[in-house]
Amino acid sequence: MDPRPEPEACRPQDWGKFEIISRDGAARIGKFHTFHGAITTPMLLPVVNPNLRTIEPREMWEKYGVEALITNSYVIWKHEKLTNPAKSDGIHKLLDFPGAVVTDSGTFQSYVYGDVEVSPSEIVSFQREIGVDVGTMLDVFGRPDMSREEIESSVDETFRRADDSLTEAGDKILLNGPIQGGLHHDLRARSAELMGQAGTEVSFAIHPIGGIVPLMEQQRYRELFGIILAARSHIPPDRPIHMFGCGHPMLFPLSIALGVDLFDSAAYALFARDDRILTPDGTVRIEGLNEWPISSSALFGKTPKMVLSMSKDERSKILAHHNLEVTQSELARCREAIRNGTIWKLAEIRSHASPRLRDAFEWVIDQLEELEDTEVGSSLLDLMASTNPIRRGGESVSDDLGSRPHILHLLALFSLRWRAPGSWWDGSTGPPEKILLVDNASPPWRESSLGSIVQYLIGTPKTVVLVSTPLGPVPYSFEDVSPLCHLDGPEIIWMDQTEPSIAPEEISYLGLEGLPVDILESPMSLDESSKDIEEVRSWLDRCSVVDKLSVFCGIHPLQLCQVSRSMESRRSNTDRMVNVSFNGEHVLSPRLKDGGISLTAEGARILHSLNPNPPELFGKDSQEEEQDFPGIPRVMISDDAIPFVGKGRNVMHGYVLGADSHLTPGQPCIIVSEEGILVAHGVPICTSREMAYFKKGIAIKVRDGCLKE
Repeated sequence: MDPRPEPEACRPQDWGKFEIISRDGAARIGKFHTFHGAITTPMLLPVVNPNLRTIEPREMWEKYGVEALITNSYVIWKHEKLTNPAKSDGIHKLLDFPGAVVTDSGTFQSYVYGDVEVSPSEIVSFQREIGVDVGTMLDVFGRPDMSREEIESSVDETFRRADDSLTEAGDKILLNGPIQGGLHHDLRARSAELMGQAGTEVSFAIHPIGGIVPLMEQQRYRELFGIILAARSHIPPDRPIHMFGCGHPMLFPLSIALGVDLFDSAAYALFARDDRILTPDGTVRIEGLNEWPISSSALFGKTPKMVLSMSKDERSKILAHHNLEVTQSELARCREAIRNGTIWKLAEIRSHASPRLRDAFEWVIDQLEELEDTEVGSSLLDLMASTNPIRRGGESVSDDLGSRPHILHLLALFSLRWRAPGSWWDGSTGPPEKILLVDNASPPWRESSLGSIVQYLIGTPKTVVLVSTPLGPVPYSFEDVSPLCHLDGPEIIWMDQTEPSIAPEEISYLGLEGLPVDILESPMSLDESSKDIEEVRSWLDRCSVVDKLSVFCGIHPLQLCQVSRSMESRRSNTDRMVNVSFNGEHVLSPRLKDGGISLTAEGARILHSLNPNPPELFGKDSQEEEQDFPGIPRVMISDDAIPFVGKGRNVMHGYVLGADSHLTPGQPCIIVSEEGILVAHGVPICTSREMAYFKKGIAIKVRDGCLKE
């Protein structure tokens, strides 16, 4: 097999920039650009001891696809046999590694041994001299057992060293800005805010969360994830988050789901020397094994007994290869889960690997459902708001189903923006008089229950139709929205969903409490001779369009009712809406794969006309009060980008001047000029806050330009 090619250096203007390629809520696949290639995140930086290389760095590059590693600059600085070649030939030649090299500063050694012999400026200068890609400043390690006063001192002293360290690094190397704060969430948030603002000419490129190794050693996972969330609340979103010293595959999925981008660890080698192997579910000692609990190419063809009979060095090497392979495999699984929108499901599965990890996962769920006004609550609110509520494909049912962030986001949007119809198919107006609950029926409900629904509405027009799901009653308007219609489980999940009378709390989130309920438990025969069938069906189609645009795009339903008075729809061979027209113009299409809305240029023009003003500039406090229906999200771009975006090119970071805060990745938005002129429409892959920070990558995938000649 041909050797893996050498990495390509980034363009000078891209150096140190981070871009999002794909996302699932806070979890993101990104590219971090260095002069020794682009690093794909989330990823592990394997720790390489320059004095003891269990796996050669070159082999990591060629065999395991490792794009970056981490070694200790303090160890190299302290040993003359390493210092001289590092200074003369550079760190990459010393390690024989072509990819990006990250170095630690000696902070962990100060934690283990009590002190180090190098000054903060001296160690940064040394890292610059040996040509590392990303160095680390000498911060002050905050142990969990320290007093609050000691932890505050570590935060303050680390920040005091920040500007001098950045000045010393200059424009030659990128620098890590560690976040300290011990177990105190407010101090973690304060440290993140201070370190995020440090520097004038240059800033930190990455923010590692430090002082967490003792927590991992003691399996104090609840505190560990609380620290991640507290720190993340103030870390600038365009900088990768690094968990210093974390490298066990079991911790990857939930950490990534909460926003972590980078990990580093020597666990692959340390566990191997202790005759232990890593698995995504924990650590296994090989003594006493008859067969391997997990396979790998390193162990293929060898039995545990054969490996135990080897010399210590040979055994350690084979097990280290296995551990690195398993680690890389789990990270690949996490990245694929981000791409297909299942990272939270993977975290949920992995949480059952350990009672302590499960306890931590359940704690995160509790915080996610409560969303208290704390550093943790702020992070989780941001996580939920950045999660696309619509998913393609099936959603497996579990005890934790209702706590998945995209489900919580969807139900929250129903509660915030769904409104009962004010006018009915027969031309009458006024509030609803009844609820019809479709029960004991599985999706697709348009096939199992549509006839019964139409027949009921013919007799009782002022009726709100709900369908019963394992998540509770939801409006029939969203019957084709995934995941609601693609919940995967035994047939029993669709049976006996509702008691003879609905509990008030089940429908209070929709504002329907107090209405009488009729439960549709078995199909009703449809009178095909009724002249009202098509009229009722057209009304249901219109309700679906109005409700989806209200809930997912934030447009007031009364405005939508006005512009959709002459709505017409075309149905597919499977009797689903595929094209929707207003006044004879095609304005949108309900997506068959997930039930979402795809606008046309004409649809974007109509929705833009409902709120033709531009959004506020970034950094300018909005004078407008928060509204339930703020209108379709708007993104304002600079004049330089308009000629390209107006013809259908994507909106790139660096050209966005302002964006509405209710922008949701994956849901429609419009792009406007500074004067409010419609330029294009598309689908954002970032939040408005991220657009304010990022300088590289795609901000919005444009569906169509609106300035074509």
